[in-house]
Amino acid sequence: MRGGGLLVAGTTSDAGKSVVTAGICRWLVRQGVKVAPFKGQNMSLNSFVTREGAEIGRAQAMQAQAARVEPTALMNPVLLKPGGDRSSQVVLMGKPVGEMSARGYHGGRQGTLFEPVLACLEELRGTYDAVICEGAGSPAEINLRRTDIVNMGIARAARLPVVVVGDIDRGGVFAQFFGTTALLAPEDQALVAGFLVNKFRGDVTLLEPGLDMLHGLTGRRTFGVLPYAHGLGIDEEDGMGVPPAGGWGKVSPRGTVRESVVAPPVGADVLRVAVCAVPLMSNFTDVDALAAEPGVVVRFVDRPEELADADLVVVPGTRGTVKALAWLRERGLADALARRAAEGRPVLGICGGFQALAERIEDEVESKAGVVDGLGLLPVRVRFGVEKTLARPVGEALGERVEGYEIHHGVATVEGGEPFLDGCRVGAVWGTHWHGSLESDGFRRAFLREVAAASGRRFVPAPDTSFGALREEQLDRLGDLIEEHADTDALLRLIEEGAPTGLPFVPPGAP
Repeated sequence: MRGGGLLVAGTTSDAGKSVVTAGICRWLVRQGVKVAPFKGQNMSLNSFVTREGAEIGRAQAMQAQAARVEPTALMNPVLLKPGGDRSSQVVLMGKPVGEMSARGYHGGRQGTLFEPVLACLEELRGTYDAVICEGAGSPAEINLRRTDIVNMGIARAARLPVVVVGDIDRGGVFAQFFGTTALLAPEDQALVAGFLVNKFRGDVTLLEPGLDMLHGLTGRRTFGVLPYAHGLGIDEEDGMGVPPAGGWGKVSPRGTVRESVVAPPVGADVLRVAVCAVPLMSNFTDVDALAAEPGVVVRFVDRPEELADADLVVVPGTRGTVKALAWLRERGLADALARRAAEGRPVLGICGGFQALAERIEDEVESKAGVVDGLGLLPVRVRFGVEKTLARPVGEALGERVEGYEIHHGVATVEGGEPFLDGCRVGAVWGTHWHGSLESDGFRRAFLREVAAASGRRFVPAPDTSFGALREEQLDRLGDLIEEHADTDALLRLIEEGAPTGLPFVPPGAP
């Protein structure tokens, strides 16, 4: 096999495209197939920096890990990072090329990116045995089909067979499968080979009559029914269980908890971590390594009283530092953070959260707000530059080796405190631009010991928790879901041979 491919589309956003793509990649690589993931265009505030210094979506980095290959910019050539006011930063081949409104992007710029995106896919197909592509949203977005470079547009240009994933846990999956197919043009429908049901609970035999009727209506089979799987915790783009890109607005995150290992604490106490759900929150996956620790409970909060029982408060990354500052002040969280700092209670700021803890911010780039007072909890001044820092730093903190990655326009000048991962520490307040530092096991344990001591908790980090090993277990579980609940022989034929000929047209087709 060389150059085989498959597009995993979805009936909706969050139908499970990312995890199904990862699962197929892990299943294939376990069969000895050299496989790579691909997503032509991604919209996400969760991103990652490759070893060559390119910014791509974290979902594609996770899928590359599932495929046991190093992630590259080829795997996600276009990344859109929402910045509010209906605009996004456009990242092309890992580097930012400007801000653009949705109307401007879909009205012209997106079309110019089709050939570069297709070239990236073809380069991967020339290198790997198979490329598993992930779509975006739904392929039946009829208002966007003309400029599509991630769903049927790329499938038709590259002659990729398509499997459509639907989330049955939300209901309506049969209508979604039928309607998705029926809204596609005949040339697009010819590539839709069938369906994959995701997140099913219960007795699958009760579902089978519906699947038979769906086959009769569309002439297309269902390639598997994947059961609902708890506790996967795999990197999301902007998942339903976390704050949306524009912030919570009137929707409260209370009760939203990161999925974590169900294990009792090693010591006598648990540690409670509260994450401020700032607007345009980016890389909220930073706290996944904390949630993976036995005895650590992580939740997202938006009220000052919710910080009262927290042993650690995290101010996470954001694509809008000045907007996040205003939100913290409006909600009363800024005052609560100041009280915590004065009382010697732990606070950790990461990237945009670190910038918010600074004394002063000069921003003529991101918000264009000019000089803005920060929260003043760290002796740091931040100036936003046009050039984005994209790096994979390695260092040491708390006597432990630390690896991370940086994605920021803000340049921090540290004017005091103790050094901490190119940021600083004052008392129990830490700040750094490094994402991913808590995935370094030794450092995470040392940091949690400091938090426990400052909080007066009898918490003891588990001595053997390996975040990397847990992530591998999760990816293997995704591979198992595909192997055990999908028709893998049929999927392999699709990847090798393309969509079967003679698939019937389902009217009415595209308008």
